[in-house]
Amino acid sequence: MTIQRTESIKEFGGFLNRYTHESAVLDCEMTFSVYLPPQAEQGNVPALYWLSGLTCTDDNARTKAGAQRYAAEHGIALIFPDTSPRGDDVADEPDRYDLGKGAGFYVNATQEPWSKHYQMYDYITKELPALLEANLPLIPDVKSISGHSMGGHGALICALKNPDSYQSVSAFSPICNPINCGWGKGCFSAYLGSDGGDESDNGSTWAAYDATALVEAGAKVPDILIEQGLADEFYDEKQLLPENFQAACDKAGQSVTINMQEGYDHSYHFISTFIGEHIAYHAKALKL
Repeated sequence: MTIQRTESIKEFGGFLNRYTHESAVLDCEMTFSVYLPPQAEQGNVPALYWLSGLTCTDDNARTKAGAQRYAAEHGIALIFPDTSPRGDDVADEPDRYDLGKGAGFYVNATQEPWSKHYQMYDYITKELPALLEANLPLIPDVKSISGHSMGGHGALICALKNPDSYQSVSAFSPICNPINCGWGKGCFSAYLGSDGGDESDNGSTWAAYDATALVEAGAKVPDILIEQGLADEFYDEKQLLPENFQAACDKAGQSVTINMQEGYDHSYHFISTFIGEHIAYHAKALKL
């Protein structure tokens, strides 16, 4: 369980580092980035995992979100994984942005040719945290999770399926109900097969990776924070479906705050506007 550092940039008194490693779970070489705040020079710090959206790599959030300033203030490490397995022998649909490389959807694929490499759920929840806590100055088992769009979906399901593993969870413009939107149906049918898609079938393979279905089935965390822009084209296209998630949370008694933000779109302009509030939200939970 070793990592190789390929880049180090000083920011806000800490360091934004990039690493590579051989992933046993994904059966390929992976790249990820970590911001270590200045407090890491004095001892281990808690971590906030950020899961990015469709077409992204580890580079998008670390260069566009403006999160490092706030992470330095609160003494939190930021973890930026990639969004899918990578490599010449990894299955892909190069003519599609919403399937294959850059679109792992944070599930464990069961269907060929995807199942050989696309085990992103296990990578995010098991292999990567163990790797980082063994090699970097992180407090073991003290972490929170957030993300954007497909990554917001990933953050929600990782927390709901592992309530004891994360101190807090938030999301920006998450895909809240993938079994009922085009993006989710396209990826789930490819990665997971034909089982699922019925919103009432909470026992299906698809529903096991759907935040709305998980809440309906009884999954619960202390609290959830979500930002959603009202000028988001994908919100208008019914890809995100936060109202479905809100309804499920209301019925189940799951605490959730969904801030509907007038005029904001799906981009990192939106994320950078509110990232400080989200990091403060996680900092409070991580320091309990």
